[in-house]
Amino acid sequence: MRLQNKKVTILVEDGFEDLEFWVPLMRMQEEGATVTVVSPVRGKTYRSKSGGLTGISDVAANEVSADDFDALIVPGGWAPDKLRRYESVLKLVREMHQQGKIVGSICHAGLVLISAGIVRGRRATGSLGIKDDLINAGAEWVGDKPAFRDGNLVWGRVVPDIPYFCRELVAALRPFGYAQDKQAQDRPLAEGRATEQKSP
Repeated sequence: MRLQNKKVTILVEDGFEDLEFWVPLMRMQEEGATVTVVSPVRGKTYRSKSGGLTGISDVAANEVSADDFDALIVPGGWAPDKLRRYESVLKLVREMHQQGKIVGSICHAGLVLISAGIVRGRRATGSLGIKDDLINAGAEWVGDKPAFRDGNLVWGRVVPDIPYFCRELVAALRPFGYAQDKQAQDRPLAEGRATEQKSP
């Protein structure tokens, strides 16, 4: 287990994408990390986009700070458009970024990072549905990689790219530090789906 003693938070709101929430959560746990589910309201049960799965928040965003975690993950789906409306959520994301801690974003999750004001001048990806939003917020769109790391930001495109997204998250959180493995930050995933998305 490579992430023992690491503390990771994953955000949740109604309409989260089932796999983009549960797979990274379980992958972090598999590697030994302690995972805390954070939402605008403590102890609330949230229903996924498909309606088939639920997620329960452990704490509210205004009850924690960036000092409590080593990484923060934002899943996609419809949840990001709700999460971005809460200043407590944006404050947590912003502070994680300011401290140089890992912030992971997949699919529509970039909407939260846009509202937190942390994407300008950074490479970014996600669903094609937010390509224009990222570009208009000052990010450089990367559409031909399933997942990659740009400094402390870890990006994934869409559901089929979750394995590559999780791999980048694990690499970013290894005990040797957040940004010491330059090769891990910038390398293309040779076995990944290095093709442009055809649809959101």
